[in-house]
Amino acid sequence: MKNTLRIEVPGGEDTVLLHTCCAPCSSAIVECLMQNGIRPVIYYCNPNICPEEEYLIRKNECTRYAQSLGLEIVDADYDHDTWRRYIAGLEGEPERGRRCLSCFRMRLERTARYAHEHGIKVIATTLASSRWKSLEQINEAGRYAAGLFPDVIWWDRNWRKGGLQERRSQIIKEYGFYNQQYCGCEFSMRPELRIQDRESRE
Repeated sequence: MKNTLRIEVPGGEDTVLLHTCCAPCSSAIVECLMQNGIRPVIYYCNPNICPEEEYLIRKNECTRYAQSLGLEIVDADYDHDTWRRYIAGLEGEPERGRRCLSCFRMRLERTARYAHEHGIKVIATTLASSRWKSLEQINEAGRYAAGLFPDVIWWDRNWRKGGLQERRSQIIKEYGFYNQQYCGCEFSMRPELRIQDRESRE
């Protein structure tokens, strides 16, 4: 059963540039946006993902989903070396530490710049759907990114509510999406850097 959550974009806009980390995270969000008459433009900007083969798998799944819905998807290209330089010195940070905030800032800054250059006023990210990520960090990064461009608005929607998590699980099964087990960067795979108390991630 599809979700019937009613949402409205800031400023009454009907188009959103949606930074998308993967197909599973974006699935229910994209569906919800479309059900509300909002056209998401999928912006795939994830230079943090390693190895490149993993990046391509996730990009291809996002592309498959976007194409099935007749949506535009923008590939920001793979630039892992630049990402590594951006987070240099933060490699030993745990999940939800300073490295994650820097990572979010880089990806959302690129999202905001694309929106600015292409006349899209509102940006959002599917990162905000994951209970393993800090909403505070994501919103801080989003506000920072939008603040660089006066014509861009950061939409700080909490995508974890309104039944979207349940619908996400259904869509993953319907499409048979590849469902990864780590956020993407090589550091998130190191057990010693992971948060042990998972309940604190809720």
